[in-house]
Amino acid sequence: MDLLVPIDTTAVYRLPDRERKELIERERMRGRELYAGGFLRQAWSLPGQKANVGIWSARDADQRTEALQSLPIWPLITLEVTVLATHPLFAEIAREGQD
Repeated sequence: MDLLVPIDTTAVYRLPDRERKELIERERMRGRELYAGGFLRQAWSLPGQKANVGIWSARDADQRTEALQSLPIWPLITLEVTVLATHPLFAEIAREGQD
């Protein structure tokens, strides 16, 4: 299942500088692991905001929860998870490509 996950990281920026930098570095490392594992497919920063949005993949809700809770910044973030479905146009294009 594909997921749209906007994450508000505002609280991370309330930490003391050193603690924030260490946390962000751990977060980068974990993000790379999640990307390599196919869980985090793409992420974008939101200009002017202390937030990002990503496309995540998981086989089920338990795997999704485990992946998100493994983020070092987990205790400090606010997020939403929206399950995505293939748009009919893209399903049609995919079928055409198989012919």
